[in-house]
Amino acid sequence: MDLINGFTTTAIAKAVSILKAGGLVAFPTETVYGLGADALNPYAVAKIFEIKKRPRFDPLIVHVGEKEWVNSYAEHIPRVAKNLIDRYWPGPLTIILQKKKTILDIVTAGLPTVGLRMPSHPVALNLIRSFQRPIAAPSANPFGYVSPTRALHVARMFKNREITVLDGGDSPLGIESTIVSFQDSTICVHRYGALCVEELASMGEVIEAKKKDTLCNAPGELPYHYAPHKPVNIIEGAHEITTVNSSFLAFTKPQDSVKAKYILWLSDTGDMKEAAAHFFSYLIELDKEDIDVIYVQRIPEEGLGRAMMERLKKASKKFKTLRH
Repeated sequence: MDLINGFTTTAIAKAVSILKAGGLVAFPTETVYGLGADALNPYAVAKIFEIKKRPRFDPLIVHVGEKEWVNSYAEHIPRVAKNLIDRYWPGPLTIILQKKKTILDIVTAGLPTVGLRMPSHPVALNLIRSFQRPIAAPSANPFGYVSPTRALHVARMFKNREITVLDGGDSPLGIESTIVSFQDSTICVHRYGALCVEELASMGEVIEAKKKDTLCNAPGELPYHYAPHKPVNIIEGAHEITTVNSSFLAFTKPQDSVKAKYILWLSDTGDMKEAAAHFFSYLIELDKEDIDVIYVQRIPEEGLGRAMMERLKKASKKFKTLRH
């Protein structure tokens, strides 16, 4: 494990040399930290699945350095997709398109489509443009765990692995990208994320993507994911906490006493952007060894709240599934 300042020319040069040699580099994006490999090198991509213990049926997102790169990796780009690229790239939007043969089957889990994104974080863009090749990168965490938004979180999760981490500070948005595909001119949402659906609606009709026969048609579609090690229990308020041996993540600052060992709140005022920026990092901080459960106050399901609640429901569902 090597943790270095991602804003320096020396660090980027080192990271590029590692990627060229088929190694792995964790890097910051505006959403969360990603674990990256050369998207055109099957042996390098295989290392991502191995180190994360990620199932091979779960496709990876491919990160590009310029809008025009999409033409090299996608067969057909619908008009609505071009409009979204023009408006929201670079940014927290992943677009699923028919892939060209240049994109490896291991990256897409054998699917004929690929998820493409152009991140806006300066370290991520500098890295991809300096490398001059696309980078396949899921979140930089063990599969199924909470996504990291800080370099130190990545370093702790993979402390004994051969990974270089570019420290670019905290990810400012704190929630993964929104993932969409297209049906004619309709925008189909596969994963709610940092780009709110309400904003996408200004670009055309938006619907929730229908789940197909295959288990995973896009990253983030598994029924349970984003889970801390301790069970997650979604509650309406602190009055529902039944054990002191617990952590409590509140949406806003609790007004009354809380019967929990550890307490954090996402925002003093209920600001959704502030809440999202803290969401994953606070879950990681509250995932203590000396507790039995993490209670999380329900977040209003509007705007970014919808994305946070989608992740909480999946985290909660994981433990319900394991018990049955």
